[in-house]
Amino acid sequence: MSNAELVLDVHEEKVSTETYGTGYLEERKLVGRWRTPWPQIVSFLFVAAIFYASWWIFMDPRGVLRLYTPQVGYMYTRWMLIVAIWMVYLMEYWPFKRKWLENTHPVIKGVVLTAVLAGILLILIQGFFFGLIGNLAISYFSPDRMIDMGVPQFFALEYASLACLMFASLMSWLSPAWPVAFENRPWEKLKQPGLGLTVLVVTFFISIIIYMLTMHSHMAILFYPWQQYTAVTPPWWMDFAGTVSGNFHIAWIMSCTVVVWLVETIWERWPFTEIKKTGVRGIVTFFGIILIAFAFAFGVYYLQELRWGPAIMGDRYMDDPGWRWLHVGETLVFFLLPALFINFYCGNWPQKFSKPVNWTIRTVLTLVLGIAVYYAYYQTGHLFLGVQKDMAHAQQFPMVPTIWFINMMLVHHWFMDNWPGFKKVKPALEEAAK
Repeated sequence: MSNAELVLDVHEEKVSTETYGTGYLEERKLVGRWRTPWPQIVSFLFVAAIFYASWWIFMDPRGVLRLYTPQVGYMYTRWMLIVAIWMVYLMEYWPFKRKWLENTHPVIKGVVLTAVLAGILLILIQGFFFGLIGNLAISYFSPDRMIDMGVPQFFALEYASLACLMFASLMSWLSPAWPVAFENRPWEKLKQPGLGLTVLVVTFFISIIIYMLTMHSHMAILFYPWQQYTAVTPPWWMDFAGTVSGNFHIAWIMSCTVVVWLVETIWERWPFTEIKKTGVRGIVTFFGIILIAFAFAFGVYYLQELRWGPAIMGDRYMDDPGWRWLHVGETLVFFLLPALFINFYCGNWPQKFSKPVNWTIRTVLTLVLGIAVYYAYYQTGHLFLGVQKDMAHAQQFPMVPTIWFINMMLVHHWFMDNWPGFKKVKPALEEAAK
């Protein structure tokens, strides 16, 4: 037997043992069905159509279910993002088999995987948070329990949803941060589902600790009198941030979430890939993401002061530090849309220059397009989405439609292989066997 035949046999044996979807996302090759820019245009229109139809059904205050209350819709939107990350980045499509992922039509895959996502989402929120945690641990996670305690029904549901989505903000950062920064070390040799479940449990545990340090006090001051026996009130960050609101933490946490995906997509993990020692690279990448995120968060906050003047603690909306910290997170998420589009549908264009030049061009393009999306949303969002027209309003949460659109992009890219604008060149298993 020749060396080439031996290598092929070993590889075929390895592939045959990988029953589930490990490596599918990295190994598949998607090409446009037509010449550029038609695949990109078709993909954008297709995702936009799914976004608008689903927004009308689930979220739009003028639509069917009207979950944009806004916190209920916000909660489901954020957790939908996280469950998708769990399914693809942590669990690597487990328990779906690789052969099924390769051979099933993208539409069927999209429907089935989205249905699984929705089932997990409902169990997680209704069963785990509203049911288990709300009834046996922390009352403000249960709308029914708060209603029984005298909280009006609307506020009970809004407060419980707010608590869920604040925890979700941490998970949306940490869930992808571990595989991106640490490349799933020290458990990278585990097989699925052990690998995914281990990373999920570890990041969930870290999120609980950070939640108690950052968000729990925010929830405690929503009630009168402040719940001083169960949380530190006033919150420890009040003097530094100029507000008692947990939105201060939303600013840097959402910045971390955005930077994680910038690193993973348009930055291709550069310049952290220049560090050759895996352990050092993981630590530097993880904390480097946090430092970049803090720079973005405080930079955007400072730009707001240049635009609107100094914030005043206790003032209303745009002049309140609490709203401005929230708007930091809202602003940065706008830039995530073009970054993901460049990565998902444009092959991380450009690729022909050096890494620093490619990195710079993509970053500048993301900034320009992000500003355009920001402007377009506030000019037209109230016409198409049923949200409030004013930038600073109690019912204006642009992160909800923005992340909802991102969710539709993830479903299209991760579950549907960018159909119909793109197609797989060859089944990933055949390509891997070369």
